[in-house]
Amino acid sequence: MVCNRCIKVVKEEFSSLKFTIASIELGEVHLRENLSDDDVVTIRQMFTDNGFELIDDRKSQIINRIKTLIIEYIHHDREKPDHENLSEFLGNELGHDYSYLSNLFSSVEGITIEKYLINQKIEKVKELLVYDELTLNEISYQLGYSSVQHLSNQFKKITGLTPSHFKRIKISKRNPLDKV
Repeated sequence: MVCNRCIKVVKEEFSSLKFTIASIELGEVHLRENLSDDDVVTIRQMFTDNGFELIDDRKSQIINRIKTLIIEYIHHDREKPDHENLSEFLGNELGHDYSYLSNLFSSVEGITIEKYLINQKIEKVKELLVYDELTLNEISYQLGYSSVQHLSNQFKKITGLTPSHFKRIKISKRNPLDKV
């Protein structure tokens, strides 16, 4: 689950299946009930039918949590600690050494955490360019780039377009967050 709409769908589906949700957030659902094997099969099918995936092994859960934290950090205005860099942030949030998290993520996903973060930032830049409410300088500052030039170079490297060209063509070339 990578957005509030996803959470809404999951809440509705669990409610229709008569399960009681103890807590729900991006990428994670905790139920009040203990689940039987049949319940797990039903829930797995519900997730599949809605384009989600049930992640039940520990390493996959960690990877999913890394993705969720990065998405929240970039797309959902999560409070960004001034004194923490990404490696410290993830390590503190997940209770693991960053080198372990980085190696696990890379071995399973085939890209580094940093590359995943850059891809998420570029999707946010696309969104902000389409909204046309902020200047490129303001977008650069908001997303923590050292300069507009750095943002522009990274944007062109990922998309093949300059930010100004992307903004001019007015064709949505955005990707769903779970496909980034």
